[in-house]
Amino acid sequence: MRPLLLFLFAALSLPAAGQERPDIVFIIADDLGWADVGFHGGMAPTPNLDRLAREGLELTHHYVAPVCSPTRTGLMTGRFWSRFGVTQPQNERALPWETVTLPKALGQAGYDTCLTGKWHLGSKPEWGPLHYGFDHAYGSLAGGVGPNNHFYKQGPFSITWHRNERLVTEKGHVTDLITDEAVKWLRQRGEKPFFLYMPYTAVHLPVKEPETWLNKVPSSVTGDVARHYAACLMHLDDAVGRILKTLEETGRRSRTLVVFTSDNGASTSENSDPKYPADDYPRGRLPGGNLPNRGEKGSLHEGGIRVPAVVSWPGVLKPGKYDAPVHITDWMPTFCALAGHRPEQDLKWDGANLWPQLSGQSPALDNRQLYWTGPGFRERAVREGPWKLIETQGGKQKPPALQLFNLDTDPGEASDLSGQQPEKTAALLGLLGRLSARDRDSVVPR
Repeated sequence: MRPLLLFLFAALSLPAAGQERPDIVFIIADDLGWADVGFHGGMAPTPNLDRLAREGLELTHHYVAPVCSPTRTGLMTGRFWSRFGVTQPQNERALPWETVTLPKALGQAGYDTCLTGKWHLGSKPEWGPLHYGFDHAYGSLAGGVGPNNHFYKQGPFSITWHRNERLVTEKGHVTDLITDEAVKWLRQRGEKPFFLYMPYTAVHLPVKEPETWLNKVPSSVTGDVARHYAACLMHLDDAVGRILKTLEETGRRSRTLVVFTSDNGASTSENSDPKYPADDYPRGRLPGGNLPNRGEKGSLHEGGIRVPAVVSWPGVLKPGKYDAPVHITDWMPTFCALAGHRPEQDLKWDGANLWPQLSGQSPALDNRQLYWTGPGFRERAVREGPWKLIETQGGKQKPPALQLFNLDTDPGEASDLSGQQPEKTAALLGLLGRLSARDRDSVVPR
């Protein structure tokens, strides 16, 4: 079956007869790597995330963009970020006004919608989340902020903390503030279904945690930045636990689908970045963990784009692991199907409704065609089945460099097979050309 027909067919699939439409909570960490979580052997205990993974469905090949704004574009639209020309963190408006976003679609289906956390798809208030379908929004209009002063990088978007697109000044640690706002909003819900989007800034630099969390870090973790990073992980884990506890206390956990993931792989950049207003940040490189995957944030190798992910709906989704590829663009078609949203027009989704596969109603989609672009279009990649091709621009008068990997036999991408597999390389290069033909077809007019 052709991919477009497959996606349209899947978009019509709904939960089993008599099953209510779920509340949806989507939690996305910032720069959290594959090996940062406890259930992948991380440096710090993450008991709430471990429990979520143990009792939920772990997505072992969940793919995102290599950096933040592109991942958020894919989630909000169900389309590859390259179609909007969004390939790197950006403060300019990312989406055309007429874009039917995920919250806008769910709102049309009768959902309350809320964002608490980082937007980073347009850092002016007039480009904020309320303009794209959210009923309530709070947090950073721009990117990751200082955890205590809530300032983004120095410049026109440094003052960025807002409630419903009005800039505000508040005291408190950013992880606590994002969680407090979400808990308050959850406790105010009536019977309408809701969509709560929680893009945390943890564990994005600069990390700086209070003594109460530093004192809980295992003694085996040494070094100033490493201990703050571990404390940040534990703080984030506790915040997720607070959300789950609130859902239980309000009697909504059994009707709530919860997704936890990250926006890209972990970073090993210098924590005390001079672009951020000073707040005595610990100096040293972040110890973000992506092993055994190759690469890190910014890379199209697995370490940059394959991240921890769990989906949980007690009593509906069976615990276990789903090993087929899942792409960030799949969530909008999947959530719209669960919500019963019927698009009035072709939304040009690149993602697929994976509910039939995740719920075990249909076989896994193992041979999908997935596409990525890296910052500035300097790298592009495709995956089909186990085969993955990465193309890196070669610069002036140099041809692009190609790398071919078989992820089934070489998940760490150690052996480039492009020279040994010229036919497969050519076939994937042709696929790359076809998928990239739609790049920039929905850019914001400048």
